[in-house]
Order: sequence, then C-alpha cells, then structure tokens
Amino acid sequence: MLPEEILLTALQDRYPCRELLIRQLAALYAPSLPSPSTLVVHGLQATGKSSILKDFLTARRISHAIVNSGECITGRHLLERTVSASLDAIEDTVDQRIDRSLYSRCQNISALAVHLQRLLESCDNFVLVFDGIDKQREAPPTLLAALARFGEIIPSLSVVLIVTYPRPRFLHAAGVPHIHFTPYTRDQTIQILAKSPPEIFLVPPSPSMEYTDDLAAEDNHWVWVRFLAAVWDSSGKGAARDLASFKAVAENLWDPFIQPVRDGTFGTRDFSRLIVSRRALLQSEDALVDSVIPKATGDTARTVKTVSHDLSYYSKYILCAAYLASYNPPRQDQLYFMKSTDKRRRKRGGATAARKNTPKNRKIPRHLLHPSPFPLDRLLAILHAILPHPLPHTADIDTQIATLASLRLLLRAGSGGGVDVLDAASRWRVNVSWEYVATVGRGLGFEVEEYLAGGGGV
Repeated sequence: MLPEEILLTALQDRYPCRELLIRQLAALYAPSLPSPSTLVVHGLQATGKSSILKDFLTARRISHAIVNSGECITGRHLLERTVSASLDAIEDTVDQRIDRSLYSRCQNISALAVHLQRLLESCDNFVLVFDGIDKQREAPPTLLAALARFGEIIPSLSVVLIVTYPRPRFLHAAGVPHIHFTPYTRDQTIQILAKSPPEIFLVPPSPSMEYTDDLAAEDNHWVWVRFLAAVWDSSGKGAARDLASFKAVAENLWDPFIQPVRDGTFGTRDFSRLIVSRRALLQSEDALVDSVIPKATGDTARTVKTVSHDLSYYSKYILCAAYLASYNPPRQDQLYFMKSTDKRRRKRGGATAARKNTPKNRKIPRHLLHPSPFPLDRLLAILHAILPHPLPHTADIDTQIATLASLRLLLRAGSGGGVDVLDAASRWRVNVSWEYVATVGRGLGFEVEEYLAGGGGV
C-alpha cells in the first residue's frame, strides 16, 4: 500500500488543475475517519467528476459500485442495476460467489434497502455511486431523497450522487457535503491539452537534417500551445461548451492550420506569419458544426442555397401562384389560366405567341423587375387554375398562406384590406427569386415558365 501523499500526487499528475478537489475527497474518505453517509458531487459536463471519483476510490482500494443512470431506462431498471453492480463489487472483494437468486427481484426503494442491508452485513466500508442520477428517466419524485437516507440506515454504506446542478434542498435534508467541480478556465484548458500535443510532421524528417526527436517534441509543444490560445481567443470561449468540445474543435482545425508548415512555406517558429495566413480558418465556423455531408461548392452550393425551406405540397403551389400573380399582368390572366382558352393557346402558340406580341421597346425580362402587389382573391384564383386536381376542403389554405408570410416568402403590401391579413381584399407581394420558384415548380412537375408572361430566367 502506497503512502497517502504518493497516492494523491499520482492522482494530481493524472488530473491537473484538480488538486483541491482530490484533497477534499481524501479528507472525506480518510481511513481513520468515518465516511459521510451521503455526498453530492456536482458540476457541468466534462469537468472530471466521474473519472476522478472512480480513480480515487480505486487508488484507495475502497469497495465501491458505480451505477450509470444514463444506461437505465426506467426506475425499476435503475434499482435492479444497483443490486447487480453491488453484487459484482462485493464478489470481487470477498473473492467468492454469492447466491443471486435471493436478489433477483427489486421492484421498489424498500426492496433495494433490504437487499443492500443483507449484502453489506459483513462489509466495513462500501461506496455506492449514482452517476447522472438527476437525469434518470421515469424516476419517482422521492428517489433522490430516499437514496440519500440509505447511508443513515446502513452504517457501512456511503452514497455518492453525481449531478449536474443540485436544486436547493433537493434531498430534503441539511448538512449534506457538496463538492463542486468548477469548469476549466482558459489557462487550465490549455495546460491540460498541452500535455499531449499532436505531431506537426506526419513523416519524420531525414536524419541528415539533424532534426532529432527531442527537437520535434519541443516544436510540437511550442506550436500547439500557441495554437490552442489562438483557437480559444477566436471561438473557444463562446463556442466550446466544455473541455471535450474545445478539444474536438482544436483537433479539427489543427491539420489545415499546420499544412503550410508541412509544405515548407513557413518554419516551425514562424507562428506569427502562420496565423496571419490562416486567419480565415480561425474566423470560419465550419469546425464548430459536425456534419457528415461535405461542404457544397459551385453549382451544388447554389442549388442548396436556392432551396432552403421544406414546404408542404400546397404551400409550394401557393408560392408558384404568388410568383405568377406578382409578375403577370392581371389583364393576361384570362389568356394563361382560363381552362376554356387551352385549345386557343395551343393553336396560336400559347405563351410563345404572347411573347411575340410583346412590345419591342421592352427589353428587360419581367422576372428581373420588382414584384407587383396582388389581391388575395387573385392568388386563390390562380392557385385553383394551376392545380392538377380539385382543391380538397381539408386543405387549410389560409394557414399555409400565413406560414409563408411568417417565413417572409410572402410579404403584405401596404395596409389595405382591413385588420385581417387574410382578408380577400388584402394585397400581397412575393419575396422569392426566379431561381427559387423555378426549382420549387420543377419539384412538383410544374413548369412556371410556361405560365409566365414574357418568359422566365434561364
């Protein structure tokens, strides 16, 4: 058995910046003093609560069982997992098998207390850890308060509750010791991550360059520490929620950041010139978003940018009708949208003939002009004309128009039409481009250009 100070020193070297918290655990679970019946360990995610507590109990050779509440689906599942973990821990301590048929069922808190009393009769000190117990699903409201009383009922038992944020008096008891794992500061985060710097050069330089492993390790640490400080100052403080998130962001940025050094453009000590040349990388938010979809470029990027709303079936037709109402003159509605004129349009050439009769002095396509306002009743009339089937009564057109307005795909023009924005006399204006509405129409199998006076954009 190693002396107490050597044990604490080993833990402090493994978990830097947590010396005070490790000494608090050592004081509470000192061999010469009775252990607390209940201990609350709280802190945000990735602050070392579970890891430090597990390694501390293992180093001190204290018999313990850890129950991860995130792996338990129901409250009864938690109780049965607690009994199973306690049986495993006690079997490892006494080095003999225990008849598990006596502990096969555990339906409530009272049954758990009876099982633990029977198991710990011959045990001097046993620590039962509930990790993330505040996030337990389907937990009864008295679960935490009941677990906190187990240490008072069973003398050899000490219960540790690991939570994220303890509510005031959530155990309904006073005098329960708490240990707060505070979030890591900027200097602490850099100090922890600097212990394992990544390699600058993927292929070691040739021995003829006199670049030894010691020099490579020194350069790796020198560049990595300054790189971490730059990442924290640019995005880490506001975007990285914890140590694990910040480490993931730094690892995503490391390879593209250090690439000029690997190419030979800069030396390992030209950090000022390197960070100036890679400042766009630190200003971008690509490393903060985890995605399995590659970044779109060229035509793909324009297509993705064009269609950015997941609209319903009738909302897409409403948007196409609104575009036609904004860019078609009202006097040509009879030509383009009346069913009785279909034969005449086909005979005379339809929209092609209308474009031939366009005045020669108008050279700007209509879709490049500012959209004109239109009344709501005209929009509904065009909608009924372009739909390939009769509009069912179950389609709530007013709600879908209001949704398009909330997305600012439709804008209300002026203040006419009364108080009700969906009044038949209210005037509207479409707020999408030709590329957007053409893509939406093609997705429906509806060519907007065939109904657009003067032709659409290509």
